[in-house]
Amino acid sequence: MRNRMGVAFIIVMVVIDILMTNLSVFIAYWLRFHTELISFQVLHTWHSYIGVAIAQSFLFPIIFAFRGQYRFKRSTSRIDELQKVFTAVSIGTVLTWAASAFFSSDFVYARALMALAWLLAILLVWASRLLQYWIRGLLLKRGAMEARVLIVGTGEMGGAILQKIQQSPALGYRAAGFVSPHYRAGSEPIQGVPLLGGLDEVGPIVQRHAINEVIIAEPSLSHQRMMDIVAACEKERVNIKAFPDVFQIISSEVSIGDLNGLPMVSIRDAGLRGWNLALKRAVDIIISTSMLILFSPFMLLISLVIKLTSLRGPVFYIQERVGLDGKPFQMIKFRSMIPEAEEETGPVWATNGDPRATRLGAFLRRSSLDELPNFINVLIGEMSVVGPRPERPYFVEQFSKKVPRYPERHREKAGLTGWAQVNGLRGNVSIEERTAYDLWYVENWTLWLDFKIILRTLIAIFRDTNA
Repeated sequence: MRNRMGVAFIIVMVVIDILMTNLSVFIAYWLRFHTELISFQVLHTWHSYIGVAIAQSFLFPIIFAFRGQYRFKRSTSRIDELQKVFTAVSIGTVLTWAASAFFSSDFVYARALMALAWLLAILLVWASRLLQYWIRGLLLKRGAMEARVLIVGTGEMGGAILQKIQQSPALGYRAAGFVSPHYRAGSEPIQGVPLLGGLDEVGPIVQRHAINEVIIAEPSLSHQRMMDIVAACEKERVNIKAFPDVFQIISSEVSIGDLNGLPMVSIRDAGLRGWNLALKRAVDIIISTSMLILFSPFMLLISLVIKLTSLRGPVFYIQERVGLDGKPFQMIKFRSMIPEAEEETGPVWATNGDPRATRLGAFLRRSSLDELPNFINVLIGEMSVVGPRPERPYFVEQFSKKVPRYPERHREKAGLTGWAQVNGLRGNVSIEERTAYDLWYVENWTLWLDFKIILRTLIAIFRDTNA
């Protein structure tokens, strides 16, 4: 049943992709020759583009398939999906028009129509994918294509996986049970999920309980023990995933290369080097300049309201933070708390609903408007738009002592927003987990990742209530 539904989903995706790409050519033709948006000298007939429609009906599904677009995914990032659709449609558009010109000696085309069709295809295919994933999520939430999951490990990581499964019904997972190296007969269920046995019983448990996926969430297991679990599931049609400890996550993409014929596995290839640094700095200057110009009237209004509602304190709050290479700098924010907020307590974390915040300050913090002056720090080169959030020297000293590799997050400039923040790690949360996300960003930087984080930040501003 699950396989049949999976095939049905793929067929529907292929059909809709063909419809959307051909619809893009039709709309582009209509905009080009039947509106006054773009002037033309020669009116092309619709029949001139039938060959294009036929070519892309064959080529686009093949390209999408090679790009992994038709693999069943239970969880999909909308921004990542846009990137994949952009790449696949761009390749498909070039090949389609090249094939049309090659096989038709009298092929005529309008460059504006080609550009419009390309852009419309990206938007239509992406929009249709989002709609399909939304519908698929509803079906998965109601039990369609349910995947029964066996969690190996009952510690903190096993509990985190169970919590994520229970909080995300749209993924279509159901926790069937746990196995543990510390299993004892008669053990109590964990959050309502039974403990089914020990590690030696994984194979029979998978078969007996019709398990579809096994997730290994026990960092103490040796490599040999993990291979034994894989071998025990070899005869069953089951997916096996391993959930690593956060400080074992070094890179998302392990690549295979060679050293003059000697095989090498690359687990870290620092991206922010050479011309990439110049490119990132150029983007920072463009964005910070644009934001300061665009929001300057609004920032002036916020300054006036702060002064009128809190006469005693300054408009801006300037605080020492630690940035690139561990060097301190003065970070600028709109003041959101009462004057001398830490006079009695000393340095402490701000919390959601902090009583030290002024009425206006609480709103500014909740909407992140208090951080608009950070763009000044970006413009003068002390910060970047995207990077690990800077901390105060007091906390940096504490975290450096107790959190492994914490100082390494200062190898790049601090940012207004970061990978940890867009993944919900904002405010008074686990510094260990936040550090792991910051290190992942530092070691996996790409310009697209920066744009992705910026887009997700804009979305999160309207949802996140953490200070």
